[in-house]
Amino acid sequence: MRPARALIDLDALRHNYRLAHEQHGGRAFAVLKANAYGHGATLCAQALAHHADGFAVAFVGEALKLRAAGIANPILVLEGAFDTSELLAMVKHNLWPVVHHPAQIAMIEKTNLSAPLRIWIKVNSGMNRAGFPPAAVRTAWQRLIASGKVKHCAFMSHFARADEPHDPATTEQILRFEEATKNLPGERSLANSAAILAWPHARRDWARPGIMLYGADPLPGGHHGLSPVMTLESKIVAVRELGINEPLGYGARFVTSRPTRVGLVAMGYADGYPRSAPDGTLVAVDRQLTALIGRVSMDMLTVDITDLPNANIGSTVELWGLHVPVNQVAAAAGTISYELLCNVKRVNRAHLGKG
Repeated sequence: MRPARALIDLDALRHNYRLAHEQHGGRAFAVLKANAYGHGATLCAQALAHHADGFAVAFVGEALKLRAAGIANPILVLEGAFDTSELLAMVKHNLWPVVHHPAQIAMIEKTNLSAPLRIWIKVNSGMNRAGFPPAAVRTAWQRLIASGKVKHCAFMSHFARADEPHDPATTEQILRFEEATKNLPGERSLANSAAILAWPHARRDWARPGIMLYGADPLPGGHHGLSPVMTLESKIVAVRELGINEPLGYGARFVTSRPTRVGLVAMGYADGYPRSAPDGTLVAVDRQLTALIGRVSMDMLTVDITDLPNANIGSTVELWGLHVPVNQVAAAAGTISYELLCNVKRVNRAHLGKG
């Protein structure tokens, strides 16, 4: 069997949720959208079911998979309903929709519902992506209450720059949110992962930890006691000896400057490892740090094992995990850890700590 795989440490996931919950206070939705950021939403939800106050997903289909797997916790649907059938499914399966534009309110007003909804109104406090502008929030709330189809209205917003602890934009967003929701009853949710760690005055009734659940620190240079949940690994499947001034891989991007021992690894961009990773990107071979050399191929990549005399066919190669932080790989590749984790595909996943 091809040795490429992703090890998912569910004990680490639970540790990170507890840390987020304790840091924020109140309650916390564990964000499981995009297949739990590539970690496997159903198994992650089952691992957290007795710990999490609720879950958050992007759309109804993601929520229904969790319900079908027996997940009974509250589930917040961040994009809300796209059509009437989804709205009816939300009632049937007791999902909590976010409402972020007037057409969703009109849909609720026109649809016969068998039970009232628990709604979260999204406020556009400055990100300018989704949500009601502050001046329209009170009207949105009034319409929903007047519809007679809502038993609870809560309020949320999302930060654009919470991962920049010294930028005033987050404080400005908090102030706009407070003004927009002033004197309106209902719970509040503001803090994403970065805000949980860096913005104490963003803490409200509910937090929404996402990336921090999976052990990738959302803050630059952050050290907040998070444990990596995913270890992406494979094995060396062949070894090659190259002399001086010999090219390696597509485009001959890497050319040896010394006699070089090369390990061929069963992992490529079709598995989710970034093609954009440059020479020198950290990897760990049998827990010893070394570097990627040569361009990443669809199914293979190559690493420098010149200074690791014991490395050979069968040696384990960690692409990210306990020894190689995913944030470092992402930075080297010019992207973010979110994208790397969500892009993991084709490899087998092994979930550890299910009990």
